[in-house]
Amino acid sequence: MITVKDLMSDELYTLKPTNTIHHARELMLEKRIRHIPIVDDNNKFVGLLTKQVILAVSVSALAGIDVQERNELESYVQISEVMLTDVVVAEENTNLSKAAKFLLEQKHGCLPIFKDGTIIGILTESDFVRLAFYLMEKMDEYQD
Repeated sequence: MITVKDLMSDELYTLKPTNTIHHARELMLEKRIRHIPIVDDNNKFVGLLTKQVILAVSVSALAGIDVQERNELESYVQISEVMLTDVVVAEENTNLSKAAKFLLEQKHGCLPIFKDGTIIGILTESDFVRLAFYLMEKMDEYQD
């Protein structure tokens, strides 16, 4: 049986609830990620911040302000004010097909993965695309 642990990304970039939207935007741009697990001072998972949430709360360029002004405004909004707290999570031994169903149902684009109550990774839609690509390549090799 293939589990989420076999496919998940275990290189996590986390932020604290007291960090700001500006911090989150910078981290997402720097690391080229779309999901940030939010953890408290004890490294306990307390929420999730997605690129979609960032876009929803950010000041649009159409508002006529420059990047510096937007950054300043976003520096006043803490992640705790906008993060998702009702997030479906999975244990590391969760069957991959069950995880895929969770992803389709919950629409966050990721599934935080836990072991013994601690977040150890994140499974994203991109991980499934990577798996599909790998399987298609193997099928092509088999057919040649």
